[in-house]
Amino acid sequence: MSFVTIGHRGLMGVEPENTLRSFVRAERAGVDAIELDLHLSKDGALVVMHDAEVDRTTDGTGRIADKTLAELRELDAGQGERVPLFEEVLDAVGSPVQAEIKDVAAARALAEVITRRGLAGRVEVSSFHDEAVAEIAELLPGLPTVLIASRWGPDVVERARAAGAATLALNIRRLTLETVEQARAAGLRIIAWVVNTPEQLSLVRAFGLDGATTDRPEILGA
Repeated sequence: MSFVTIGHRGLMGVEPENTLRSFVRAERAGVDAIELDLHLSKDGALVVMHDAEVDRTTDGTGRIADKTLAELRELDAGQGERVPLFEEVLDAVGSPVQAEIKDVAAARALAEVITRRGLAGRVEVSSFHDEAVAEIAELLPGLPTVLIASRWGPDVVERARAAGAATLALNIRRLTLETVEQARAAGLRIIAWVVNTPEQLSLVRAFGLDGATTDRPEILGA
């Protein structure tokens, strides 16, 4: 497979993160795929937001899990944008999507949407939670899955294999050649996040990685 560029929460370096505006901007910038984050609302809606609380990215306060979809819709997610549903993102852009499960409880709801809409060729599922990756691998055999890690021990490759992940997504600031070589030996793809500078992109290229997640559109043409 060729090198893949992934827009982080759309392109959060230039637009309000995890909004339709950000996803459309990422697609227009030419990314190969769009990354987003998923939680469940109080009434079971699959909503797109990074944090468990709405405080940082909206004008509201409190936990997503304590709010209904209607309550979340009342919030301003930046420049007048509303908190989107996962399916609204699928309708707004045509790009492949890397859907990150933030709330483990969202795994089953995500699997249902992927099955109902026939998205096996378009959606890749990722998570920091080994159990969420394993659940998707069980519910949707063959669907590409990604185990994400920011800090990791010597068992990270084995964790990925045990969870059924095909790819490791690792923090560029802590990535070492040793980890890359271990992942390759295990037959895993490997991508780095978040790659926002020419120096970081050069490191990604030197390591021969399969892709990079970025906030910055200017990196795409480097």
